[in-house]
Amino acid sequence: MTDSAASSLASLQSLCGLRTAPALTADQRRSLRNELDPLLAACEWFTMGVMAASADAAVAALRAVEASLACPALELDPAGEALETIDGPVFLKANQNTGRFLVRREAGLGEGLLITGHSPTDPTAEATWGPFPLDFF
Repeated sequence: MTDSAASSLASLQSLCGLRTAPALTADQRRSLRNELDPLLAACEWFTMGVMAASADAAVAALRAVEASLACPALELDPAGEALETIDGPVFLKANQNTGRFLVRREAGLGEGLLITGHSPTDPTAEATWGPFPLDFF
């Protein structure tokens, strides 16, 4: 990757519109995290979308976000399919407001993690960020 291509991934705006998460250097990860953390702090709750090759990979990415942001662990929505019955690529939708997540089979997606911040008290803080690599957090 050229220096200009590498530096172009050093902002949250540069990720917008990507179909799949780019590979990031350690410096890019630090830069993105430094930009992201205050934006996340301005939000009251989050939804997350995880596009992954398997349900296990998607749930692992969700758990890493929860641990990194010191969020309570979300529960699998009992209305959804059991994780062990899902083979192949998936989309995981997590919602802190409900405390639950769902995983569905979904072929043809890229791979990565999207986070949407919600703030009913300050709608200007609301945005969607990513896609981040599954191991970003």
